[in-house]
Amino acid sequence: MSLVKPADALPLDGLALADERVRYDWTALDRALNRVTNALLSLDYPRERRAAIYAANSADAVLAYAGTVLAGVSAVPANFHLTVDELVYILTDSGASVLFVGPENAKAGLEAASKAGIGTVIGWRCPSLPGLTLWEDWLDAASQAEPPTDLRPVPHLHYTSGTTGRPKATETPPAYFPPAASIADLVAILRQRASLLPAGPGVVAGPLYHTGPLTMVRSMLGGMGLVTMEGFDPETVLRTIQTHAIANSVMVPTHFSRLLALPDEVKARYDVSSVKRLAHTGAACPRDVKQRMIDWFGPVLVEAYGGTEAGTTNMINSVDWMRKPGSVGPAVPPFQVVIIGKDMRELGPNQVGQLYFRDTTGRGIIYHNDPEKTAQAHIAPGVFTLGEVGYIDEEGFVFITDRVSDMIVSGGVNIYPAETEQVLLQHPGVADVAVIGAPNKEMGEEVKALVIAADPANPPGADALNLFCRQHLAGYKCPRSYEFVDDIGRNVMGKINKRELKRRYWPTDRMIGG
Repeated sequence: MSLVKPADALPLDGLALADERVRYDWTALDRALNRVTNALLSLDYPRERRAAIYAANSADAVLAYAGTVLAGVSAVPANFHLTVDELVYILTDSGASVLFVGPENAKAGLEAASKAGIGTVIGWRCPSLPGLTLWEDWLDAASQAEPPTDLRPVPHLHYTSGTTGRPKATETPPAYFPPAASIADLVAILRQRASLLPAGPGVVAGPLYHTGPLTMVRSMLGGMGLVTMEGFDPETVLRTIQTHAIANSVMVPTHFSRLLALPDEVKARYDVSSVKRLAHTGAACPRDVKQRMIDWFGPVLVEAYGGTEAGTTNMINSVDWMRKPGSVGPAVPPFQVVIIGKDMRELGPNQVGQLYFRDTTGRGIIYHNDPEKTAQAHIAPGVFTLGEVGYIDEEGFVFITDRVSDMIVSGGVNIYPAETEQVLLQHPGVADVAVIGAPNKEMGEEVKALVIAADPANPPGADALNLFCRQHLAGYKCPRSYEFVDDIGRNVMGKINKRELKRRYWPTDRMIGG
């Protein structure tokens, strides 16, 4: 065995990695990762030492992500719903030298790689296509010998949301990807962290291009078995939990809503008592949804609040949450919470202001190739905001009350209104448009477009606008509904008060965002 091995007292023939098609024990996973790592080490990296991964969840995708860690290559997770042009932007901005694709988007990946000047595209379970290296052939040609472990590990490079119309890149922060002098040192840290989790395998229910699910790949490198699901089907999740005695998972509130929506007789059919830690992140969880999940699964829910840029800044377990419903918990090291008022002075307990975090390491948050955005997020060295409003109580528990930005969070996915607006404004039938988040029972928020028609007597149909939008953007960024209006409230400076626009759709006590 090389570095990757099961947690103490677990057998080598136990579950190490599985999806709907394959199952690896620890010996087989060790051999597969040796091949992936050695194959990555053999590649040329004419630009940055980065490999983008543009694929749905699978055991192959997990191997690719894990292999980049062991080869000292920075993975660039790319949402597999992105259009070609959206992917080209990420490939170009990141400087990626390699692209991995799945069978669902091999052609789009090849087109984007060509436009971005990437010559190495590797795809699993794909048809033979010009310019595509088949994953299976690539691995067969690689050595199974143990790769070197003295290389320096490199964090992943994630593309996170903002309000400028383009995603910004940020490396996985130290809280998620601990700095280490060598691969061997990193895996030792990951083993220590995985040992703190409840004993038993985990299941990846969300897409690996999100930071939360991706943490579970690193837990696998630390000795936790892992089952990955290609898509989220609620009954299949329950069946997987029962079949594999799943102990750990990371989900978003939308997953909870879909699980709870199953008929009672279906829910009663499956034993979920093996679950000992169910982390959730990505968006605010409605109180009734969270309480019903605790009633069903037990007090095993752990809420992690933070951002891709910072990692987890606050955390709360089920017991504390039931005592303080609605809180995201106290700050976790190395962070301290600071509430800042309009006069830029620090506020006391139970006073609402903008939420800032002091990183006691001095790092703060860093946006790749964007010192201006990095500076804008800070009010002092290491003191940054994630753009939200809230307060802290006498015990140090944080409550989020609003968002400063116009960001829409739908099913745990961050969406730029500005990006969608820019596309719709290119349609000849649109004179002006404002995109806002409207309430959606399952997703939390949905994208809604308020459109001023270029010809009010003959406005474009919603179907035509949706078709146009989908030609330029991933489906999840396109509005779910369109409403034609006479005015969107632009002032003389051209700004829109989106909070006012949203008032007609949101109950006052539930309105999200600014």
